[in-house]
Amino acid sequence: MHALVFALLLGLALLLESTLLQFVRVAGVRPDLVLVLVVFYAIINGSKEGAFWGFMGGLAKDFLSGYYLGLNALSLAVIGYLVGLGHTRLFRESHYVLAGVTFLATVLVEVFRYLLILGLGITILPGEALWGLILPLGVYNAGVALLFYRPFYRSATRGLLRTP
Repeated sequence: MHALVFALLLGLALLLESTLLQFVRVAGVRPDLVLVLVVFYAIINGSKEGAFWGFMGGLAKDFLSGYYLGLNALSLAVIGYLVGLGHTRLFRESHYVLAGVTFLATVLVEVFRYLLILGLGITILPGEALWGLILPLGVYNAGVALLFYRPFYRSATRGLLRTP
């Protein structure tokens, strides 16, 4: 049951990213809700689950965007795995810890995507990428994590997202 609920949450996040959040930009960026959900799920359920849902969410983003199929799937799978490694080591109950993890995960994902895009021959100035996208998106995603981690954690421990 929890897998179906999480898949529906990812679908809702994709829908929000492609519709309403186009109009909720701060510093030129909109939050990456799929990444935030993958970080939440990975920290609670571990690296295998994080990598799987990161891949699935990233693949859905790739199909929706139509650009560079596999770019989001690979980057979100890697970050889901890496964040999931902290599953037993981090204080998962703290939404402040998760905001910091979300910030770091966003920076890592965006640097990874930047390097992959450079490998495709697309040139973006490093300063522009860092100050214009990576850091503002990290701060925005961390803010979203502060707002939504507690309800997610409550649901993952006592509600519909609880693993059997």
